[in-house]
Amino acid sequence: MPIVNTSIDLSNKIILLSGACGILGSRFSQGYIEAGAQLIMLDKNNMALQQLKEKLASNNYYPLETICADVTDPQQVNHLIERIIHQYEHIDVLHNNTATKSDHLKAFFEPFETYDYAEWKTILTGNLDSYFLMAQAVGRHMRQQKKGSIIQTASIYGELGTDHRIYSNSDYLGDAINTPAVYAASKAAILGLTRHLACYWGAENIRVNSISPGGVFSGQNDHFVKQYSQRIPMGRMAEADEIVGAALFLASDASSYITGQNLMIDGGLSAW
Repeated sequence: MPIVNTSIDLSNKIILLSGACGILGSRFSQGYIEAGAQLIMLDKNNMALQQLKEKLASNNYYPLETICADVTDPQQVNHLIERIIHQYEHIDVLHNNTATKSDHLKAFFEPFETYDYAEWKTILTGNLDSYFLMAQAVGRHMRQQKKGSIIQTASIYGELGTDHRIYSNSDYLGDAINTPAVYAASKAAILGLTRHLACYWGAENIRVNSISPGGVFSGQNDHFVKQYSQRIPMGRMAEADEIVGAALFLASDASSYITGQNLMIDGGLSAW
C-alpha cells in the first residue's frame, strides 16, 4: 500500500468551520472545498455568509452549507450541533476559527492602562468561550464515533511576547493599532485548551491541534509592513492563502498521529 494515500484528501469528510467569513475563514472555506470536503460554514453575519456562498458557488465550489449562528450562545451552539448531527450523522472535523475585535476598533486598541473591562470580557467571550462551547458540543459526538479532528486558530501572540516597537506610527485601515493584552491572553488560553483536550480525548482517537498564524497582510499601512517584515527571517508578512495548507493537513488523515501541537505559521519569527 503506498504511503501517500493519506495525503491531503478530504473527500467525504464533514467539516464544520466557525468564523467562516473572516479574512482567514473565507480562505479556509475555499481550501476545504477544493480538497473535497462537505463544508458547513458558520458565522453570525448572515449577509457575509450569503455573499461568500455565492462567491464560492460561482466558481463551482461545492458542496457547502451556511448556518448563521452566534457561537458564544450555549443554547444556539447545542441546537445547531444537534441539527447538524441529525442531518449529516457525524462531524469529522471541527475548525474553531471565531474571533472578534468587537464593534469598536478604538476600544479594542485602547492602551492597557485604560482598557475597559466590558471590552475585555467581550473579546474573551468571542475568542475563547466560543471555542469551549463548540469543542464541548462537537466533542460529545466525536467521543461516540471514536474519531475526529479539532483545529483551533490561535496566534503567534499566544506563544510569543509582543514586540511593541513595530507598532510605532502604524495603523490599520486608518486607525492606530497594537496587540491588546486581551488578544494575547485569549490566544494563549486557546493553546492551553488545545493541549488539555488533546490529552483528555486522545484515547478516543480525537486529535486536537492549533495553528498560530503570524502577521497576515490585511490593510496595515506601509510603515507597519516594513517594520514587521524586518522581524521575520523570510522578510515579509504572510498572505492569507499561506495559512490554509496547515489547516488542510491537520484536517486530513496525513496528520493521524499528531495531536496537542501548535503549528507556528510565522515565516520563521519564532526561530530567532
